[in-house]
Amino acid sequence: MVEFILQSQNLPFMVSLTIMIMIACLEGVTTVIGMGVSNMLETFIPDIDADVDLDHSDITATGILSKVFGWFRVGQAPFLIILIIFLTIFGLVGLILQAVCIKTTGFLLPGLIASAIAFFISLPMIRFFTGIIVRVMPKDETEAVDEKSLIGRVAVITLGKATKNSPAQAKLKDKFSTTHYVMVEPDIDDEEFVQGDQVLIVRQTSAGYKAIHNSVSALQDMD
Repeated sequence: MVEFILQSQNLPFMVSLTIMIMIACLEGVTTVIGMGVSNMLETFIPDIDADVDLDHSDITATGILSKVFGWFRVGQAPFLIILIIFLTIFGLVGLILQAVCIKTTGFLLPGLIASAIAFFISLPMIRFFTGIIVRVMPKDETEAVDEKSLIGRVAVITLGKATKNSPAQAKLKDKFSTTHYVMVEPDIDDEEFVQGDQVLIVRQTSAGYKAIHNSVSALQDMD
């Protein structure tokens, strides 16, 4: 077993699991002293400063990042938890893949090929387990809000450019001043939202929310 784990072809998976353990330990230590790693990471995630175009003819790296964040439920679950889930699943899937390979063929896949396969196998599993975390995470019952209660509130586009069927990430606060990050797209076909725009949430969809430009000066996002 040890000889198998230490094979060079398994290096990406062992590194992934090692980093996961180090992060978990670091989070435990920093939480005890009052400065958790997760809190520090969260301050860097939402407000990425980028000028993004998500049109199908010109998809930028940051535009793709916006969609990836939404798919992985960033903003719904703490980023550090998502990272730990990713590292754990990727590492375990890779080792299982290599174990099956050596048992059936007698040799290990090259590390790069095994990593690519393990990565794509891991993606739906990561989303699945992140969804479980979102559902079981303890919430303050006195500040629990229904998703529909966000309708009528003003949000600020923080990541991406939103057009019809191409949402962008937006930030808004509920009645308890708790910040939420949601995916929004224009309710009017020819409208578009860019980073920094204030929009009014008008209805909920299966993928997020529909919004319109906020034209009422009395309605402003409160930082």
